[in-house]
Amino acid sequence: MVTMTDNDGRRISDMTYEEKKQKLQEQMLVYAQGDMLVAFSGGVDSSLILKLAVQAAAKTGHQVYGIMMHTMLHPMGEVEDARVTAEQIGAEFRVLEIDELKGADILDNPVDRCYRCKKYLFRNLIEEGEKLGVSVMMEGTNEDDLYVYRPGLRAIRELGIHSPLAEAGMTKAEVRRLAGELGVSVSNKPSMPCLATRFPYGTRISYEAMRKVDEGEAFIRSLGFYNVRLRIHKDVARIEVDVNEMPHLLEHCEQIVAKLKNLGYDYITVDLEGFRSGSMDLHVKK
Repeated sequence: MVTMTDNDGRRISDMTYEEKKQKLQEQMLVYAQGDMLVAFSGGVDSSLILKLAVQAAAKTGHQVYGIMMHTMLHPMGEVEDARVTAEQIGAEFRVLEIDELKGADILDNPVDRCYRCKKYLFRNLIEEGEKLGVSVMMEGTNEDDLYVYRPGLRAIRELGIHSPLAEAGMTKAEVRRLAGELGVSVSNKPSMPCLATRFPYGTRISYEAMRKVDEGEAFIRSLGFYNVRLRIHKDVARIEVDVNEMPHLLEHCEQIVAKLKNLGYDYITVDLEGFRSGSMDLHVKK
């Protein structure tokens, strides 16, 4: 793991929140010397970057594009939510429709799926940026992402995409804090990662399989749960929610079981460890 430092040689992780915020805002002014493109998902990380980019561009007179790469590997409904957020922030919003399941050669859900997928997606984004004449392209990796299994980060570095939040050492909690301070409406929105993460590596995945996961998770979230993951092991659906919400889950067990069985899962289980980001990565060599 590379230790990131500031211009004085001090470790970024040793900086205070206020120092990180100042560093981030100063860096955005540097990037705003030309038109900027943000890989925009509508989540809190990319929304914060988009907000800061718009603020910086207002001082330099340049353009900011929030471009969403819409794929079937991400939950339905995210496009319209992202559009609303971009409009609230004041950025130009565009959507790239991309089929990375075949294009990135990830049908068998390989261990390096995230690397292949990010490489394919961001190559498409770079092509779009070149058409727009954009000089700087950014995405939403934060400091915490650097310490978990994220093979896609290698692709982002290889392609020269900037990660302002990670560069400033902003953790997820600090990202949410700053987004809240700046009035970003999705500051408390839960993460919505790629639906392929719900299947074990080496499992053949399809759009239909991911559609069922998306529908199942959406149903459980509609019952009032914050973090929800439906991990699929053949005919077994393993539910992850925050540990403190498990009693609430049991209150709705009949509804949930009926819904998930209707989607085609034979066995419905609850993971007693609760929600864990990246729980399918337990046996991956990092």
